[in-house]
Amino acid sequence: MGLLQHPMCCHSQKQQQQQQKSYDHFHSESSTSSSLHSQPSLPSVPSLSFLTPQQPHHPQQQPQSTVKIHSSPISSLALHGKLLYSAASSGEVKTCSRDPFTLQSDTSTNTNTNVVVVATTNAPVKSLIVYHETLFTAHQDHKIRVWKAHQPTKCIATLPTLHDRFSKLFSSKNYVKVRRHKKRTWVHHVDAVSTLALSHDGFLLYSASWDRTFKIWRTSDFKCLESIQNAHEDAINSLVLSNDGAVYTGSADTKIKMWKKREGEKKHSLVRTLEKHKSAVNALALSADGSVLYSGACDRSILVWESDDNNMAVVGALRGHTKAILCLAVMADLVCSGSADNSVRVWRKETGKGYSCLALLESHRRPVKCLAMAVDSNTGGPDQDHRSYLVYSAGLDCDIKVWQIRVPLLSL
Repeated sequence: MGLLQHPMCCHSQKQQQQQQKSYDHFHSESSTSSSLHSQPSLPSVPSLSFLTPQQPHHPQQQPQSTVKIHSSPISSLALHGKLLYSAASSGEVKTCSRDPFTLQSDTSTNTNTNVVVVATTNAPVKSLIVYHETLFTAHQDHKIRVWKAHQPTKCIATLPTLHDRFSKLFSSKNYVKVRRHKKRTWVHHVDAVSTLALSHDGFLLYSASWDRTFKIWRTSDFKCLESIQNAHEDAINSLVLSNDGAVYTGSADTKIKMWKKREGEKKHSLVRTLEKHKSAVNALALSADGSVLYSGACDRSILVWESDDNNMAVVGALRGHTKAILCLAVMADLVCSGSADNSVRVWRKETGKGYSCLALLESHRRPVKCLAMAVDSNTGGPDQDHRSYLVYSAGLDCDIKVWQIRVPLLSL
């Protein structure tokens, strides 16, 4: 499972457009995020987080392993099969074993023999998705690239494709205004592509951009099927899909929007707007059944939205981070959050509506930009009171850290 990545939460779209180099952009994020410490954390929203009686404090936890395979900030992580994929602002995507014990033995001797470069460009990578044998990458140069996952550096398509671009050239109705006195065909993104999402059947690829649009592509031939122009008033930072066809977008305009194809319609339309955050929304994550939406923003809070009569309503906030929330990941009843405060928190949904913070992971030296989670397949045995998970985290310090989280089973 991968995580979605974001431009700087406190920057406006104009400021983002002025930042041409991803490394400089990453560092501007961390420098401005220090002002977030004094911002109010949505006092009007009740807190859902608490400490369990069994855990009155957070024990100091060390990562199982630290992987040093990139020399530039890491923007996205994805797990696929036995491999961990990581993308960096250098434009490289690399793979290595996802097994923390293998990683530990490799990095202790500084021999990363199992690391393979599977994609390389001159354009910083913002997001990646792996599906079967195909790798999709979103880039700061406004493009989406498609690769064969097991054929290193073999790019098989760049979106929009030449055929898509050529077919739209000769009709004025295919052009949209992108800025004053400038138009492009609607299949083009005209700013950094910030995030990608794939439909559950793998047939459709969704992309969102700082140009305030999101687009839908057919994966069989990479044709752009739909573009929602001016979906937000500022850069779109995150996009997630629900099993029922709903699309959620989170933006620097502080809003979360829900989109859906109404019966009998061919295009997505706005269903509702979720407004509670007071600053840029950087990250979204959905529970497996789509009934709970989590949103993280520069206000340092993770808002929990639950479905109520086919309507998402905020039920409370998870608090604890001291700076902006930059990424989220969900698995089973766990929620992981990465922050500009250099830490990762692991939350568990308890019986009722409360959440406990099970772990505070504080080994990163810079903001945490991306997360991935998996069930720990190396654990087992007579201890049936706990379930073990692996959390992979990475960010501006260029390190990938792997954590083992032991979660007590909920008593009935």
